[in-house]
Amino acid sequence: MSRFFRQAGDSDSDSESSDDESMSSGAEDVSQRPLVSTKQAPGSMSRFLKTAGSDSSDSDSDEESDSDSDAPPPRRPGLPTVDDTDDEEESDDEAPGVRIKSASERRLDEMKATGKVIENGLKINDWVAISNEFDKLARMVQRQHNVSEPVPPFYIQTLVSLEGSLNTAVAKEKEAKKKMNATNAKALTAVKQKVKKALKEYETEVKKFQEDPEAFEREYSAIVAPEPTTSGRRVAAQVGEDNATDDFTTVGKGGKVMQFTSEGIFKNLQAVQEARGKKNTDRAEQIRILEKLLEVAATSYQRIRVLLALISSRFDYNSSVSTHMPIELWLHAQREVDQLVSIVASDGNYSIQEVTEDYDELVERSPATEGGVVRIRGSIISFIDRLDDEFTRSLQNIDPHGTEYVDRLKDEKGLYCTICRAQAFYEKTKQDEPLGRVIMRRLEHIYSKPNAVVTALEAAADTSEIKPSMVFSVQGTTTALIHSLCVYLYRSGNSLLRTRAMLSHIYHHALHNEFYTARDMLLMSHLQESIHSADVGTQILYNRTVVQLGLCAFRSGLIKEAQATLQEIFTTQRVKELLAQGVHQQRFQVLTPEQEKAEKQRQLPFHMHINTELLEAAFLVSSMLVEIPLLASIESEELKRKAISKPFRRLLDFADRQVFTGPPESTRDHIMQASKALQDGDWEQCRDLIQSIKIWSLMPEAAAVKEMLAKRIQEQGLRTYLFTYAPHYSTLSISLLSRTFSLPINTVTSIVSKMIWNEELSASLDQSGDVVVFHRIELSRTQQLAQTLAEKLAAMVDQSEKALDAKMGGAGGWGDRTDGTKGDKRGEQAQERRGRGERTRGARGKIQYPFFMKPGPLTQQEVHGVAAVVASHKVLETKCPVRDHK
Repeated sequence: MSRFFRQAGDSDSDSESSDDESMSSGAEDVSQRPLVSTKQAPGSMSRFLKTAGSDSSDSDSDEESDSDSDAPPPRRPGLPTVDDTDDEEESDDEAPGVRIKSASERRLDEMKATGKVIENGLKINDWVAISNEFDKLARMVQRQHNVSEPVPPFYIQTLVSLEGSLNTAVAKEKEAKKKMNATNAKALTAVKQKVKKALKEYETEVKKFQEDPEAFEREYSAIVAPEPTTSGRRVAAQVGEDNATDDFTTVGKGGKVMQFTSEGIFKNLQAVQEARGKKNTDRAEQIRILEKLLEVAATSYQRIRVLLALISSRFDYNSSVSTHMPIELWLHAQREVDQLVSIVASDGNYSIQEVTEDYDELVERSPATEGGVVRIRGSIISFIDRLDDEFTRSLQNIDPHGTEYVDRLKDEKGLYCTICRAQAFYEKTKQDEPLGRVIMRRLEHIYSKPNAVVTALEAAADTSEIKPSMVFSVQGTTTALIHSLCVYLYRSGNSLLRTRAMLSHIYHHALHNEFYTARDMLLMSHLQESIHSADVGTQILYNRTVVQLGLCAFRSGLIKEAQATLQEIFTTQRVKELLAQGVHQQRFQVLTPEQEKAEKQRQLPFHMHINTELLEAAFLVSSMLVEIPLLASIESEELKRKAISKPFRRLLDFADRQVFTGPPESTRDHIMQASKALQDGDWEQCRDLIQSIKIWSLMPEAAAVKEMLAKRIQEQGLRTYLFTYAPHYSTLSISLLSRTFSLPINTVTSIVSKMIWNEELSASLDQSGDVVVFHRIELSRTQQLAQTLAEKLAAMVDQSEKALDAKMGGAGGWGDRTDGTKGDKRGEQAQERRGRGERTRGARGKIQYPFFMKPGPLTQQEVHGVAAVVASHKVLETKCPVRDHK
């Protein structure tokens, strides 16, 4: 009995007997535990065992404890003393009926519960529930694999019984008149495939189980037999306290003492490498052994060999369940790669190469024995690639809005220095293939960053003793540095590296507002013709480069170029997916887990994202400045439906259908209301709405961009005003236009002259009176009908040409780019047709009618000409059905 329940009137004899009972019961508990070591020094005996007493007292107390073990002692009223708190905890632990299950037992209970649900599903023929529960059961077994536990017999038994039930269900389904519903049948097929796959995976275990189920279960129980969870926590604590002062020696396999010396370092290294990849290998223990081997390594060859194995073990430590390598482990690996590169770069007698001659790995090698350079099998560039990939993966899985992301981003400086050291090593050893790969890695870290960040990274790399030949201090500017890196890759034999270097170079020029240089490089490289055959990562880089080129044109005030560049990617309505900044879920598309995982792995880190809201604002404003004057210049409703920018026209039509328009809130609201104001000729309200968009603050040189936008709005407002209100004027003063739109008279004269020259405006300039004189041409009813017929004929021919292009493999869109060697002439012809259409669209000046629209009756030859046009269109429509194409 515990002293906690002792009353004030208890005798000493009672307390002594109760103490003896508690001591004997404790001894019984200890005797029931499996002993780890049978021999123990007399001096190291536990204090708990020392107080057990003599054999006779043990036997007496055992009899008493056996008689009292069935019923717990009644609690007597009384207060505990200060010294009795430990006994209170011990008595609580010894409460009867309380048993703590081990983790393996809890996992087995979960499996049995899932198996029960599967049995219930089999009774009611619910294969959907069975499929879900079987997936859950498979995940539980995978969890046991992760903790190095064998497959439980219950799972094998479930597989065998499910196989029989499946065969019965399939046979019944074939004979049944009334078939099960489609969902259940689909689930039945899925379960059949899953069970078949699982039976193939665990074929050996299934055979053992079918031969002797009891022996299989005994074998499993022997492996994962749980330790009895008795009330020995206090005992274990006391034993731990007594043995804390004992000396421990690390032992290896078979209980042999492991000694780490420089003489036996290669044998230990070989033992570690042989255990690598095996099922029950303790990876953390391997890393500890290799760290100790690194401490005792005496020569450079030994250190290189140990570092190669240690870095590989650190990369192997990351389990398949985790999304990225732990940061602490990554930092250790990065420091060890630095150490490895420093050794081989400072000592030219040692070189690490992927392909070497065979050598004895248990013998010490030196330049004297080898007669020159010691070549060691390994790959530094593989370590660099893995470090960079794990760094990117960690950024993908860290919350970008927290401080942890910023702290992790600071590690990029150390990684960049490691890459520069590796480049210096490969330049020294003249290994071209890995040198190109490491230069590409370096380029990917700096091509998209502003000058201040690149300067900081280069300053950190410049402090190292091992420097590459191409550094910022030598080149002078970031543009010159990136140019030198790209030029080296252009000369390499790897086409993938050349393509990525070209795209990175174009991106860098676009980032620094060098639009014409970037555009000319993109056009001369002909990448748009072959990018469809590149890998997904290169296609993403191409999309980012094109988008950055459009933003560059917008910042430079080239509105038409910006709109044409950004239109193709915005037409797809998958901007985030194409830029690898998010996963686009389509309505009728379901991604498999493998596809979803691949999509997430190719996402860019948050700090490399291009702001899609800023991108959309630039595209919509460019479309507004192009589309609104065009809409004002067209009188025919049919031509008005032909939009240059379909996304912008869709938003504009939706805004026009709104009954009530409130104050603008989003970026789209601001642009739509600004478009309406521009249509009405109120350029000042349009300017104020566009400049009030807050997203412009994220663009470099925001003040210059706003000023440029105000100027473009004034010019396009003038054009829209002239297109809209020209029919209401006979003459219009240029000075009045100058005051109305706050433009210089020279600018107004230039814009009006250009419109007259392009036949967009039917007018002439009277410079003596400083006015614009408008001309009107009234069409007769016959001419109006003829014009309508001409427009319809032109539309039909245009559709037929498009269908012919599609059938014969003409120029495709953003999603399907064809090979540039085919259809070059067809692409030029289509471009010429499009250009011709743009030149003739919206002409309101000197109108050139077809021959059948001139006043007076048509001649016989002209009638035959009209019939020939219609007949040729019918032939084209027969060969290329436009309706099917649509």
